[in-house]
Amino acid sequence: MRETGTTVKEHHDQARPPFSYPVKVGNISANPVTVKVEADVRERAALAALWRVVSVEELAAEMQIGRWKKDGVRVKGKVKARLVQACVVTLEPVDSVIEEEFEQIFVPEGSKLARLVTGGDTAEMVLDPDGPDAPELFVGDTIDAGETVAEFVALGINPYPRKSGVDFSDHIESDETTDEGKPNPFAVLKDWKTKE
Repeated sequence: MRETGTTVKEHHDQARPPFSYPVKVGNISANPVTVKVEADVRERAALAALWRVVSVEELAAEMQIGRWKKDGVRVKGKVKARLVQACVVTLEPVDSVIEEEFEQIFVPEGSKLARLVTGGDTAEMVLDPDGPDAPELFVGDTIDAGETVAEFVALGINPYPRKSGVDFSDHIESDETTDEGKPNPFAVLKDWKTKE
């Protein structure tokens, strides 16, 4: 029996996101509570693998967690992350700093507010493009504020990082001849056609 418990725990740990800060909804009051979270070495390594970056040097957030419209939860704050990415041209390391303000509303699956999110019969939700994202549904009695923090950092990651001073044109052959005057071996393909 003891072995089975260990297996279940290991499975549960694998299902958890790399950066997690679970919050019991029942413990959240109407007055927002300020919480500071910071990723440890193991969490930063797991996030680097998830985001496909060289490394995550720092991830820290300060957030206010409070009730929203009786049974919802609002998580609002600021996150700072320092990453090392590979330059898309030279593969050299590129330092990136991401500082984002964020706000996320959570509503329980069974509430009236959830029907607004899922598009119930007559309910309609008008979203401000400059305002917070649409509310997220949660099941059970726990939300994961850490996962929310990590998601906002992921949205801020530059998908094409470049080392300062590096230009794509320096590494792309746009002419049919190379700098040495030799013909480009791929130039013959431009007039190539398939034969039937």
